Amino acid sequence: MSWLASLPSPSSGSLELGPLRLNAYGLMIALGAIAATWLMGRRLEARKWGTRDDASSIATWAVPAGVVGARIYHVITDWERFDGRLIDVFKIWKGGLGIYGGLVLGTAVGLWVAKNKGLSVGRTLTAVAPALPLAQAIGRWGNWFNQELFGRPTTLPWGLEIDARKIPDGYEVGTLFHPTFLYESLGLLVLMVILLQIDRRAGLREGRLFLVYAAGYSVLRFFVEGLRIDPARSASGLRLNQWVSLVVFSAAVAMLIALRPRDKTDDTSARQY
Repeated sequence: MSWLASLPSPSSGSLELGPLRLNAYGLMIALGAIAATWLMGRRLEARKWGTRDDASSIATWAVPAGVVGARIYHVITDWERFDGRLIDVFKIWKGGLGIYGGLVLGTAVGLWVAKNKGLSVGRTLTAVAPALPLAQAIGRWGNWFNQELFGRPTTLPWGLEIDARKIPDGYEVGTLFHPTFLYESLGLLVLMVILLQIDRRAGLREGRLFLVYAAGYSVLRFFVEGLRIDPARSASGLRLNQWVSLVVFSAAVAMLIALRPRDKTDDTSARQY
């Protein structure tokens, strides 16, 4: 790794494509949503559980709901930033989305749409489970463009460069930081592959794979969150999102254990996706 001195940050939070100027943060979220919708649609069709159009219909409602839920979670858990500046609540392009809030509202709305279309809730959860980390892995790169949510200082060759105006108080200009967005993005891609392999080989009953995703992501987020230095509520030495990760992990594992006696190998056809 001697060839790599540091990981640079973009000079701008926008991407220029000819006459178009696109906000990179929003673009990454959009690309993640598109990729996840594609994968979910492939999985629905491979098992004859639904169609790609079904996946698109679900995403049309679930993605905006997820963004709203993620923003609500962020605003509630970081209210000091918005107290007296309510207009900033709506400036999503500047960053500030809490994934757990997005998962709750986005999943709830997505399942509501699926049920109205006559799709099985359990099958829908199984189909979307590997698609969610794919969306998150792509969306995390929005933090790179915004130069936000990085970790503590590091001397590792892949340390992240940050513009002087965005370096937190107390750190010298030129300090390199852990690229936590990169760690989480790579970890999410690994999680997606693991979920696909579990789904192909373990024969979990419908809906269980979503619980495996919830547990796996919570473990990843717990450790990545521990590296971050952005202001956050904390208690007993752990940040708020670490506590939330512990709760989600415990709940997911408890549900998997409780449901295990009823699990039997289900239809193993068309598991290539």
